[in-house]
Amino acid sequence: MENFRFEHPAFSGLTYEEFNKKSKEFIDVTDPNSLDELQTLRMGFKQLNQHRISRIHKTYKMSEQLKDAIKSIDSPQLWMMLTEDWCGDSAQNLPYIAMMSDENPLITLRILERDENPEVMDNYLTNGSRSIPKLVVFDESGNELFQWGPRPEEAANLVKELKAAGMSKEQFNEKLHLWYGRNRGKSVESEMLTLINSVVEDRSEVSID
Repeated sequence: MENFRFEHPAFSGLTYEEFNKKSKEFIDVTDPNSLDELQTLRMGFKQLNQHRISRIHKTYKMSEQLKDAIKSIDSPQLWMMLTEDWCGDSAQNLPYIAMMSDENPLITLRILERDENPEVMDNYLTNGSRSIPKLVVFDESGNELFQWGPRPEEAANLVKELKAAGMSKEQFNEKLHLWYGRNRGKSVESEMLTLINSVVEDRSEVSID
């Protein structure tokens, strides 16, 4: 990538549009009878996630405060997202992050599929787990600026509480996605605003020094 002074596997990753197109095409052309039990389960998640993504794009309106923060980024950034299209947390968060990246042409968003890039994923574990989605942001020289994911903090705390209460994965996932539907991206927006502002402020301090 001509705006960057380092090499990274993410540069060969998918754009957000390519990622969604690949998922839709898989759904359209795959014979359900050819799938094993896990593949069948994930096919259902892929289909549900397409509805979630469509809803978010139709309903989300970014705050002016966040828009201004993103537009204040004045040098190239690589936003690398590690994820999979069957991941429910990804469908509930990636569309917001993709729309954020669209606000500034200096931001390059690239998506790496976790299971095809274990050597990259293993650099960004969460409590020893390959949890996704995971966003990692770099400057033009390859310095890591910040990480985000796999869930907004409030959602992560909710899952911890529900697990501690003895809920099954199916039960806590239902409550988690109800939370996402009510939150409407407010938490991921707030957290991204804080992270982006911290980077802008750090650059300003360096410039002053």
